[in-house]
Amino acid sequence: MNVFVLNCGSSSVKFQIINTDLEMFDTDSDRRVAKGLIERVGKDDAIINFEADGQPPVKTTEPIHDHRQAILRIKKWMEDPATKINGIHSWDDIHAIGHRVVHGGEKFTKSVKIDKEVLAQIEECSDLAPLHNPANLKGINACSEIFGDRIPQVAVFDTSFHSTMPEEAYMYAIPLDYYEKYKVRRYGFHGTSHRYVAYRYRKLLGIPKEKVNIITLHLGNGCSAAALRKGESINTSMGLTPLEGLVMGTRSGDLDPAVIEYLYNKGTGSVADIFNMLNKKSGVLGVSGLSNDMRDLEKAAKEGNHRAQLALKMFALRVKKYIGAYLAELNGAEAIIFTAGIGENSVLMRKMICNGLENLGIELDEELNKQAVGGKCLKISKAGSRIAVWVIPTNEELLLARDTVRVVRDVPRNW
Repeated sequence: MNVFVLNCGSSSVKFQIINTDLEMFDTDSDRRVAKGLIERVGKDDAIINFEADGQPPVKTTEPIHDHRQAILRIKKWMEDPATKINGIHSWDDIHAIGHRVVHGGEKFTKSVKIDKEVLAQIEECSDLAPLHNPANLKGINACSEIFGDRIPQVAVFDTSFHSTMPEEAYMYAIPLDYYEKYKVRRYGFHGTSHRYVAYRYRKLLGIPKEKVNIITLHLGNGCSAAALRKGESINTSMGLTPLEGLVMGTRSGDLDPAVIEYLYNKGTGSVADIFNMLNKKSGVLGVSGLSNDMRDLEKAAKEGNHRAQLALKMFALRVKKYIGAYLAELNGAEAIIFTAGIGENSVLMRKMICNGLENLGIELDEELNKQAVGGKCLKISKAGSRIAVWVIPTNEELLLARDTVRVVRDVPRNW
């Protein structure tokens, strides 16, 4: 099956076309034949980047006023005879569309085929993810308008992987009425990434899901940690929203909630202004005053910039804190897995996180750590380390494509 994987943000449309089918899942012979990104949707100078196997990339700017027009622009490129995507001549060659949907609330614990009822329920979850779900819905609705019911559409939820958390992990210690009335609880995010690297780990080791007791660290511009027992999430660092947990590129992560009232009383702005600051102007960007890009911070820190050094230390310390907490909750773990942009490529940050954890059984091999960059999958712990440390590149789009095939073919998920 050729699956069109779509990830719509508020002003962006990211896609991949992946050729995959049920019989490919155990052989990892799935193939991405095209990908692209349209940024600045809603502007007259939207940035377009398209790539197809064996073809020169398309890079241009042009007016793209909404998500529907963005998807039509992708369609036009795909169907252009000059594009020559392997196995794709028109939209008749697309068999299903898989959508990343950030928040499924308590309603969605697995990927589902999209119909009117599902759409309504995704919309109900929008107040839990006001920056994400409305954009995801725009992509779904645009595809429905353009293609009608001819191509089945599937929603794959970031939150669903964490639906296995027990009550004591997902509940907040506030009056129970707020959960019962408003569903205020921990949901967790990056579920497709945590789930994918856990699957890759067990395939690499040739072990069943029931033996996967690990900590997964998705470290990118957004960051989250997860504790997995028998292959299922029992706790994760993000909460009701993606603001809680680790220090991130622009998000604060954990802080005393009284900070919000304190800043408000100091006249720093409205509650909305303060939350905008916590989401978009905090994290390593806010601490460093320089950048939310770890590469920039590592360079500045090496040159002696104290604020960059502080940002790196704070980032590493928060990850250490969650590793320690999850080792206690799991009563030990077999492995820690680094993934996403920072996790896969920052030799320095992996070293900063692992150093000082030797008494917990975590011993990093510095030479192997240096080799684990640029998409390499590698075990980077010393031979005698009680807890293995791995770098496993994530592939959320592949997981979306595979789940889409499962739902369309009505085959149960086994990982």
